[in-house]
Amino acid sequence: MEIKQDIFISASVPLNHLEEQFQTFLTDGLSHDVANAILHRDGPNEITANHTRWWEIAGRQFKSPFIYLLIVAAVIVYAIGEYIDALIIVGFVCINAGLGFFQEHKSEQSIRALEQYISLRSRVKRNNTWQIIKSRNLVRGDIISLVTGDAIPADLRVISTDHLVVNETTLTGESVPVLKNGATLDTPPDSIFESHNLLFSGTSVVKGEATALVLETGPRTAMGRIAKLTVETTKESEFSKGINRFSSLILRMVIVTLVLLFFANLVIKGGNVDIIELIVFCIALVVSVIPEALPVVNTVSLSRGAMELAKQEVIVKRLTAIEDIGSIEVLCSDKTGTLTENSLDVTDYSPNAHPELLLHAGLTIAEIVEKTEPFDIAIEKETIARRVFHDRNFHRLMELPFDPSRRRNAVLVREGSGTILVVRGAPEVIIALSSLSDRDRALVEQWISDKGKEGERTIALARRIFKGDKVSISPEDEQNLEFLGAISFTDPVKPSTFQAVHKAKELDITIKIVTGDSPEVAGVVGVRIGLLKDPGLVITGSVLQKMPEEEKIKAINQHAVIARVTPEQKYEIVKLLQKSHVVGFLGEGINDAPALKLASVSMVVESAADIAREAADIILLKKNLEVIINGIESGRSVFANSVKYLKASLASNFGHFFAIAMGSMFIPYLPMLPVQILLVNLLSDSPMISIATDSVDKNEIDKPGKYDFREIVLTVIVFGLIVTMFDLGFFVLFMNEGERILQTNWFVGSILVELVFLFSIRTRLPFFKGTRPSRYVLLISVVAAMSTVLLPYTIIGKDFFHFYPPSTLHLCIIFSMVFVFFGCSELVKYMYYKR
Repeated sequence: MEIKQDIFISASVPLNHLEEQFQTFLTDGLSHDVANAILHRDGPNEITANHTRWWEIAGRQFKSPFIYLLIVAAVIVYAIGEYIDALIIVGFVCINAGLGFFQEHKSEQSIRALEQYISLRSRVKRNNTWQIIKSRNLVRGDIISLVTGDAIPADLRVISTDHLVVNETTLTGESVPVLKNGATLDTPPDSIFESHNLLFSGTSVVKGEATALVLETGPRTAMGRIAKLTVETTKESEFSKGINRFSSLILRMVIVTLVLLFFANLVIKGGNVDIIELIVFCIALVVSVIPEALPVVNTVSLSRGAMELAKQEVIVKRLTAIEDIGSIEVLCSDKTGTLTENSLDVTDYSPNAHPELLLHAGLTIAEIVEKTEPFDIAIEKETIARRVFHDRNFHRLMELPFDPSRRRNAVLVREGSGTILVVRGAPEVIIALSSLSDRDRALVEQWISDKGKEGERTIALARRIFKGDKVSISPEDEQNLEFLGAISFTDPVKPSTFQAVHKAKELDITIKIVTGDSPEVAGVVGVRIGLLKDPGLVITGSVLQKMPEEEKIKAINQHAVIARVTPEQKYEIVKLLQKSHVVGFLGEGINDAPALKLASVSMVVESAADIAREAADIILLKKNLEVIINGIESGRSVFANSVKYLKASLASNFGHFFAIAMGSMFIPYLPMLPVQILLVNLLSDSPMISIATDSVDKNEIDKPGKYDFREIVLTVIVFGLIVTMFDLGFFVLFMNEGERILQTNWFVGSILVELVFLFSIRTRLPFFKGTRPSRYVLLISVVAAMSTVLLPYTIIGKDFFHFYPPSTLHLCIIFSMVFVFFGCSELVKYMYYKR
């Protein structure tokens, strides 16, 4: 999306034609009647967007195949009398729905954070009279007046100016204010950056005054379009996408298998089938195969990750972002304030500069308490650090303000009985007004050129000493100046940026700078932090905008630095990257908000604009980008443990599921009672849940975590078949021993198989080479194993679960089978991952 082209076209339309187009008068403004009619037609000058009602957000939390499975499972479990299990499953659903609702509803409030950037009142000309009105009542065609400090309330075309300088950081990310004038452009500009006679809502007047024509109001303004993109953009987490695919697969497999199982039993067993018992058995099978502990596993994993990050002063607003952050393949970052400090520093002085160059620069600083001009701030900071005004007493007599057409400002100061004119401005202008030898001019011009290639900004200073008592100056006095030298400035890169970029490369993450700053400055930053070898390898947003989509995608993937981008272009860049990558976005300005809202994982620093913080998933309280890398590592650990749970749970569940389905057709009784199946779930889920606390092999975090659907499904099938084979082995060994013996022995064996399988599948390495399991995994597994073996010998096990105490021989057979199973799973794992 791009700012409405009509606005850019207006920049090249003569003012008298705009007067006719908007049916207004540049001298008198609109009449009250006409303004009210336009207000009724276009609506108020307010930021609006399509808001989602709270009950719609609540309903969205339940639109997931996995949630459908859990709800069905809860109903089924309740129907067969397992009320506690049903309540637990419903609790899982409600907790997850509540968290999702809270986060989505909160993001809907982000629109309010933009309101502070719209001026509450404006000075407008109606019926040829200047008057103050509420900015919400401004309409297209109004003539308004702006002065220093005003927030610009709408998109405007400048009519006339007096030294107008505007801060457009909120839209462009450019840290240096820009000059504006009322001259009609020869051709329509391509973007905000070339719109020298246009003013945009949400920006502010740093210096000067202007009269302007209102072109657009409300949602049609630049700020309104950012609001629309930000509030109406929704995203689905990578975690949710993966889980939904698995849920759909499970649902299809279960339905098909149960239908086949039911009719196969009817055909094979004929009149001997107890229909009611078969239906209850099928219901229990459905419950057994659903990984109902997955929400708990993820909640525990994510909560632990959030607590770890909190220790590093990182606030996680959306819990699932911790897992999503581990999937990041491309990290897009704004430059100003994110990779750099968003402040200018003095870096160097031109060759043969006057010893008092910095002192004279300090004399040109604006005499206001709250400095707003970046050059003034940098010079003041340097003069204080070097104590250049120590024991010096200057008195300012007069000032010629900065003029965009003159590209300089001047001050007249007195020290003792001497009077000095100091002129500061663009180097080429100051050099032209000064007396310099050809050699010195060449040296300075070469220095300025070199600094420009390094992405640094420069200003020059000159002076003229007057004899006698001079109290006023005019532009005619700015001649025959003594050239003092030039000063270079840079927006320094944050020290943490270098380490963060280096670590990102180690973690196989592609870094891209997406900034509103100039290509020269952005290119130099790219070189400094190691993303570029040549500062010229930068592409701009306007160049991208003219490309067909296929070429645009190719260019975005090839270039590490994209400069001069608008908020809409940032949004589009993220959108196109997400066609093939999981994208993280790091920013801090209002202009970053739409892209932050769209990105898979959005991160901001604590000093970010309110709207950016509202749109973000993660907030960094420290301006240290290394914590992002730590967060990515934490996210990859959480992701790896989630995949472990899926593989272990689904392989075990489906292995038992198919074994029971097949066994029920040739065994004259049920190989396991419904209540026993549910108990298997309870005892095996506890160790499965503890996997959330497990340690992770280093090779699991070297690459971005990604739900490789085919790999996980193949793993589940391969290891599920091993589980099925050993289950069928239990059937063959014990089916002739009697109903209760088979059910008891297979109950003990199936849980022990699941426990040892968990220790095998938790690492791709041989189990003795992998990282040591967490103490929680070890402790809970031991407790679950002991409970499983001892339960059949208890009164509850005998009377309630209908177990028969296994003999010593049978226990030896069971343990031997489990040991062989573990060896087979390790052997298959070795062969599987080797290939």
